[in-house]
Amino acid sequence: MAMTKADIVEALYEKIGFSKKEAADLVELVFDTLKTTLANGQKIKISGFGNFVVREKRSRVGRNPQTGESIEISARRVLTFRPSQVLRAEVNGGAVGEGAHLHDTDVDHDLDSDDDESLEKLR
Repeated sequence: MAMTKADIVEALYEKIGFSKKEAADLVELVFDTLKTTLANGQKIKISGFGNFVVREKRSRVGRNPQTGESIEISARRVLTFRPSQVLRAEVNGGAVGEGAHLHDTDVDHDLDSDDDESLEKLR
């Protein structure tokens, strides 16, 4: 099950003792700040969690997989997230540095699945 904003609000309410309205306002403020920062093209670095980066993608030629016809894929901005080593270790149940491989730590994970450059990095 996925964690929702409501779950975060509930956790703030239970652990810190804020009212539910205060907790909801705080969560909204944090997410609004993150969205505004990313919309302005700025990087977000959260120690112990990871980095969010907006990358500019140039236009490029792609192919329609059904017809083979060449089409231009327009320039766009993509959001990438790169987890910190601390977060990776937490997710994998180990200490920082344990089981870390060079290719695990040096790849940006694009949230844009049709990106050829990202696929090449993962190979």
